[in-house]
Amino acid sequence: MMWDLTTAMKFTRPVSGGGIVKKTFIIAEAGVNHNGDVELAKKLVDVACEAEADAVKFQTFIPENVVSIYAEKAQYQKDTTDKGESQLDMVRKLKLSFEQFRDLNDYCKEKGIMFLSTPFDIDSLDFLETIDMPIIKVPSGEIVNLPLLLSVAAVEKPVILSTGMSTLEEVRFARDVLLKNGASDVSLLHCNTEYPTPFRDANLRAMITLKKEFGGTVGYSDHTLGTEVPIAAVALGAEIIEKHFTLDKNMPGPDHSCSLEPDQLKSMVRSIRNIEMALGRSEKTPSESERKNISIARKSIVAATDIMQGEEFTRNNLAIKRPGTGISPTKWFEVIGKKAKRDFMFDELIEL
Repeated sequence: MMWDLTTAMKFTRPVSGGGIVKKTFIIAEAGVNHNGDVELAKKLVDVACEAEADAVKFQTFIPENVVSIYAEKAQYQKDTTDKGESQLDMVRKLKLSFEQFRDLNDYCKEKGIMFLSTPFDIDSLDFLETIDMPIIKVPSGEIVNLPLLLSVAAVEKPVILSTGMSTLEEVRFARDVLLKNGASDVSLLHCNTEYPTPFRDANLRAMITLKKEFGGTVGYSDHTLGTEVPIAAVALGAEIIEKHFTLDKNMPGPDHSCSLEPDQLKSMVRSIRNIEMALGRSEKTPSESERKNISIARKSIVAATDIMQGEEFTRNNLAIKRPGTGISPTKWFEVIGKKAKRDFMFDELIEL
């Protein structure tokens, strides 16, 4: 099933016992985990489809437009790639051509999954517009890139904005630029851009702050190890989840080691769908599945001893026991002091 972000945010599905749940928009972040090989990229699409993610996302860039010859690699990049190469050299190895992305977009259409790719420069954004992506994703590192933000806004499409490394005022700046210059909608993803993110730095409550401050759709882009944190984010109200995945964590490249492997991605999606159902509705009322247990688990007022007709009911000759098919214990004081209208045997349900 294909949908744009607006549709995805409104998508609901029925749950057992009545009612509906909102469906989290799950982005399987392939990123650059194809290592510059379009056939590996297609295998990543296959994995995202099998996991039943809503979209698979890549990264589109012209290395020389994005990274200067003087840019150093981040520590996690130094730890996972050739220590002797520059950041520019590393990024060049991870590039796919525009035509390869066109091919990937077509492949995603064949497979029935939404294709997304993050533009890191204006030329890449212009190309992605030629394949008419339904949503533009702005990464955390570009939240202060005013020329790129203005170009994204001019596309007049829904935008998902990651907010890693940013202050609330920087988020406000980027969001205002986008909305005031043409973006039809801006969804905010809380994010931490350390790879991997220590649990202590995930700070999921900041996502709630984004919701309170700006309203609209909020979500979480995760770089922690494992699946616990994105699942917790859904429980806290995330409507979009983005998570890196790979074919094999041991492959060479900067992002593989902090990405999910195929079985983990599938498990995360399944867990999120279960949490959606578990969140349920706001009403406090017995569920369909538990109603049948009310008469079994609750109790009634019963005879604690044999009681003769005309005998007064007292605390000494009454007890409260299962099943719950008789007089409710809530009526205890209405029963005390009344007289038995017939004989009652031990443990028999009391009637008035």
